[in-house]
Amino acid sequence: MVKFRTEIIGKEVPQDPGIEELKYWCGEFHRSNLAPPHKGGTLGNLSFRLKDGEDAFIITGSRIGLKYKLSDDCFVTVHSCDLTKGTVFASGTREPSSESRLHFAIYNRRKDINAVFHGHSREILAHPDKLNIPETKQKAPHGSIELVQSVLEILDGDFFLVMKDHGFISLGNTMKEAGEHALKMYKKCLDEYENIHNK
Repeated sequence: MVKFRTEIIGKEVPQDPGIEELKYWCGEFHRSNLAPPHKGGTLGNLSFRLKDGEDAFIITGSRIGLKYKLSDDCFVTVHSCDLTKGTVFASGTREPSSESRLHFAIYNRRKDINAVFHGHSREILAHPDKLNIPETKQKAPHGSIELVQSVLEILDGDFFLVMKDHGFISLGNTMKEAGEHALKMYKKCLDEYENIHNK
């Protein structure tokens, strides 16, 4: 459920060479079950920054299933956000992901980050303490400003963190970095999860 107001400032389908790579990582997140299907959509959203020094980005649209072959109109350009008023300024043919404010806040805070990949994994959520993964202090509703604030509190210089009882965020200077951080951390957590449950 989207918890902000979207102001559509254009109906143009995003066109950028980075979309093809984003499609690849959407597929990887589906194949690795890092963005599992949920109620006609997917538990997860992926984005990349359009230009260095600017906060605009392209993100997966709301309620798309990453298991399907994605067309360009499955993505939305988010030009800016008013975090205080809860308004997202976007262009495209669908609503942007419910976590668009979170992606915007990360790009705005961390100029070294050019890709934000958010997914869900019970194995990762089970072991942030043992693997020294930064974790938000308390659970917050998805898509909420409270969730954004809880992430900003621990964002610092890390490239992987867990949102308590919710999901994870993998960050990178490139999409490849963000994707590989997620896959490596998932493997570590999966090994830990299996070790515990096989004892």
